[in-house]
Amino acid sequence: PLLAGGLGLGGAARYTLPRVAVRVRCGDPGDRPPALCSLWRRCPSVMLYGECKKFLQQKSCQELTKEEKQRLRKEKKQQKKNRKEDKTADVGTFVATEVQKKQQKDATANAASGDMPIGNEKSLTGKAKHERAKQSKKLDQGQPAASTKTKPVPSEPQPVVKRLPDYVQADDPAVCKKVARQLERQQIPQRQDYGNKVGLFLHLHQYSRKMPLTQQLTTLSTVHPAIVRLGLQYSQGIITGSNARCIALLHAFKQVIRDYSTPPNEELSRDLVNKLKPYISFLNQCRSLSASMGNAIKFIKKEISNIAGSSREDEAKAILFECIDIYIKEKINLAAEAISKSAFEKINEGDVILVYACSSLVTSILCDAHKRKKFKVVVVDSRPKLEGRETLRRLVKNGIHCTYVLIGAVSYILPEVSKVFLGAHALLANGYVMSRVGTSQIALVAKAYNVPVLVCCETHKFCERVQTDSFVSNELDDPDDLLVTRRGRTPLQDWQANPKLRLLNLVYDVTPPDFVDLVITDLGMIPCTSVPVVLRVKNVEY
Repeated sequence: PLLAGGLGLGGAARYTLPRVAVRVRCGDPGDRPPALCSLWRRCPSVMLYGECKKFLQQKSCQELTKEEKQRLRKEKKQQKKNRKEDKTADVGTFVATEVQKKQQKDATANAASGDMPIGNEKSLTGKAKHERAKQSKKLDQGQPAASTKTKPVPSEPQPVVKRLPDYVQADDPAVCKKVARQLERQQIPQRQDYGNKVGLFLHLHQYSRKMPLTQQLTTLSTVHPAIVRLGLQYSQGIITGSNARCIALLHAFKQVIRDYSTPPNEELSRDLVNKLKPYISFLNQCRSLSASMGNAIKFIKKEISNIAGSSREDEAKAILFECIDIYIKEKINLAAEAISKSAFEKINEGDVILVYACSSLVTSILCDAHKRKKFKVVVVDSRPKLEGRETLRRLVKNGIHCTYVLIGAVSYILPEVSKVFLGAHALLANGYVMSRVGTSQIALVAKAYNVPVLVCCETHKFCERVQTDSFVSNELDDPDDLLVTRRGRTPLQDWQANPKLRLLNLVYDVTPPDFVDLVITDLGMIPCTSVPVVLRVKNVEY
């Protein structure tokens, strides 16, 4: 009698059996086990007393086999699933039936009254219209009106295509045609590549100083004379260095703004920006813009766009002149003084400091520090420009004891060096230092000899570009600079006639942040990894 029959588990109940009392505390109303053994096994909250409890404890594990237990579990899962589906279907059917009844009732009432036809919905509110359209759409699709919201299926992630600058796609005919059309609209001549290029650098432009862009200008050209003169100085190498090129660019723009007059029915803030675009394209054809020049151009465009439309032309020009002067003073001149003060703390009495090529900032730091401390300088130079000779001339003029060596002998002189001071063309967002080619080699050898490497760089040279090698983005200088004439003979004079010969004259390389111990800026001394923080601060300010 203990194993026969089922027990209802809804709520608390008391059942009287021979000498046994069973109290059911909780359970599922739809679950009716075939016997008390199954009940006690599957419902641990059931309280059993007396001989029933002993009997079930002895027999519970012996009555059902492993296959029966698995079958019971599967049945229970299937019952829950069926109950859930039935409940959802019942609710959906009920709501759909109610909606149909309501629509029929509304249609009958409208037909009887004749005040509002079935197709007329002018008297309905927007919410009622929306609900009616939604319900009719669901009914047409055969879905219940109150069905649960289905999550949208996530689409496959589309590949992110990053656009490359045009100046690093010289091997793409489509990009070259696009650039040619743009320059034609701006009435700017296009500079032609020169000589055979190395296969790894076919995507970069290579120009010759013997064919300057100014020779292709016509008398009807709209380029300002100050911009033409500046472009010629860039292409011929008369103005070099990031700071010198940036300052010359700002002075040329001041001359352009001084000679500018606003056309009738135009605003200065819009027309002047459009006027500068062909000038920037012309300078970029003469020589690729540096990071400092790019930041200066962004600054000028922003200041022009901030000019109020109600301002007079002379007032607007005065504001722009003042902004340019402040930029040169704060971002270049005062920044160099702040860096000089910070670098002075890193120079000790009797140090031997190694410098490379020509950096106006590093040269001014050493000249200022020599007034209060005594130290020696090793100037490392490299062909073909031999820019270190200008650094040597300036340092010797200020009375500093100097040693001059070529880059091939740097490993022999480094054991005597205590510190390495390097300049920078740009500081990239990933912490890499872009500078004159050969800088990475010196930093690598200095790291091998445990000599600290300090990079001096102003924040206006910080760039948001990311680069880890010198192949993707670089600048190719005139390959004829590599020709050497000795005793009246030039062995490589007809190098272009040999199809198997290529000359490569790289301008920059990138130094990994692992080789740089410290970066001295006008904001203080920071590691290379702090460049993104400085870029965020600059974006907030400007």
